[in-house]
Amino acid sequence: MGRYAIGVDYGTQSCRAVLVELGTARELAASVCPYTHGVMDQVLPDGTPLPPDWALQHPGDYMEALERTIPDVMAQGGVDPADVVGLGIDFTACTMLPIDRGGQPLCFRRELTGNPHSYVKLWKHHAAQEEADRINETAARRGETFIERYGGKVSSEWMLPKIWQILNEAPDIYEAADRFIEAGDWVVMRMTSSEARNSCTAGYKALWSRQDGYPSPEFFRALDPRLENVVRDKLPGSIYPLGHRAGGLTADMARRTGLYEGTPVAVCNVDAHVTVPATGISEPGHMLMIMGTSTCHMVVGTETRIVPGMCGVVEDGILPGYFGYEAGQSCVGDHFEWFVNHCVPEAYEREARERGLGIHALLTEKAARLLPGESGLVALDWWNGNRSVLVDADLTGLMVGMTLHTRPEEIYRALIEATAYGTRVIIENFRRYGVPVNALYAAGGIAQKNELMMQIYADVTGMDIRIGASAQAPAVGAAMFGAVAAGAAAGGYDSINDAAREMGRVLPRVYRPIPGNAARYQTLYEQYCELHDAFGRGGNDVMKRIKRLREEVLRTRANEGEG
Repeated sequence: MGRYAIGVDYGTQSCRAVLVELGTARELAASVCPYTHGVMDQVLPDGTPLPPDWALQHPGDYMEALERTIPDVMAQGGVDPADVVGLGIDFTACTMLPIDRGGQPLCFRRELTGNPHSYVKLWKHHAAQEEADRINETAARRGETFIERYGGKVSSEWMLPKIWQILNEAPDIYEAADRFIEAGDWVVMRMTSSEARNSCTAGYKALWSRQDGYPSPEFFRALDPRLENVVRDKLPGSIYPLGHRAGGLTADMARRTGLYEGTPVAVCNVDAHVTVPATGISEPGHMLMIMGTSTCHMVVGTETRIVPGMCGVVEDGILPGYFGYEAGQSCVGDHFEWFVNHCVPEAYEREARERGLGIHALLTEKAARLLPGESGLVALDWWNGNRSVLVDADLTGLMVGMTLHTRPEEIYRALIEATAYGTRVIIENFRRYGVPVNALYAAGGIAQKNELMMQIYADVTGMDIRIGASAQAPAVGAAMFGAVAAGAAAGGYDSINDAAREMGRVLPRVYRPIPGNAARYQTLYEQYCELHDAFGRGGNDVMKRIKRLREEVLRTRANEGEG
């Protein structure tokens, strides 16, 4: 009789579940459910238009996905629900929503379906940049030490800027909200009837630390008198460590999923952080890149270091006993998708159809024939702003070197190279401030599918790269934490380190730098750094001036339409 756990990975576009055999890490079944409403960045379901930089989701999609994927993997795997020892979930973050006293999202109310602030604000909702800037300025002026844990800057993607934006733009929604909660914590609450906020999102995305808690009421009062008691009033509840048992499945959720009532459910984790043990990483200095629509860079250390531009350092934030460091790039898979949707000529589409290839596969094949530097292009990878090390969502993309002879595959390769340069900036920044990065790993669908991209990353960084064995590594990691919530006595594990040693896997292939390519990329990387600093460190703010002009024009157009 085997022992199994289920992991559910809530991504940007879809939800994925896996049924995993404990001990062997064998994946018996997997199921994917795209979100019915997808990412709402243009209009709400009722047609209400959204301003620029908004990114929302519908919380109903999360429950629909749960109720479809778990029964599916159970049916595929054919295992007895009694042998499922635990369940874990992971989520994009900060992905937050306002809920009422009964735990229902405000967007479920009929009278609020047309109010965008009543919905889930996805991680890549960047419309709270003004609030983030003011938080950073106030923290610096007051000498607040908490800001050091985040490299000196709070991101517009995080909890407090988003809450403040709601207060500024929709005070009625702020008042109607009994509390604000991470979407992952909300799903766990729906599964267990217990509100158990997780320390990972609280630490990395909500300015909380185990030693000091949240910033003081005095700080929030300095931001805005209305925020003085935001923690007490809008962020109540206990915060629990990763692997903690949030509760057991309720009878209702057991009926909906086909599992047994009382099945242990772990507190939520972040999609990037949960992936680390799934690759077997359990020691300092080993960085993992979780590559998807965006990329997160995770590494653990033995002490706290203040690293400008990092997304945060949290004690026990990734693995117990270590300080977990996070950095990231806001746009990776997203800008490849943008390119194929908007910039590929029909001739390429036709060739892909005739050869039975996907358009990404065709572009990758053509791009692989180019040598480093052959395109004459260098790009900045800021199509969705910069998360690290500049922490500025108002920065935008750039391509230098275009001519009348530039071909689509050259642009596509330049975009890949730009993301590799951005990763090297992050690695060098960590090293410069005393956080070792001695080994490099990658996980996610891009890492497994795109050999060209992984070779470029090896050539640009000058490091060997190992690839996580599972195509659903976040979901496997979530399952491992679900087994930790159950505990060894119930057939699971007593720690995530125990689970990682037994279940962590990488593929046999290792990508190694090619010396000739690495030398050419060194020259290109130097050009990238010049552009990076010129446009990203205040030397030239043309990107922001153009963006402000666009916003003014869009507001004028909207006002004229209303008139």
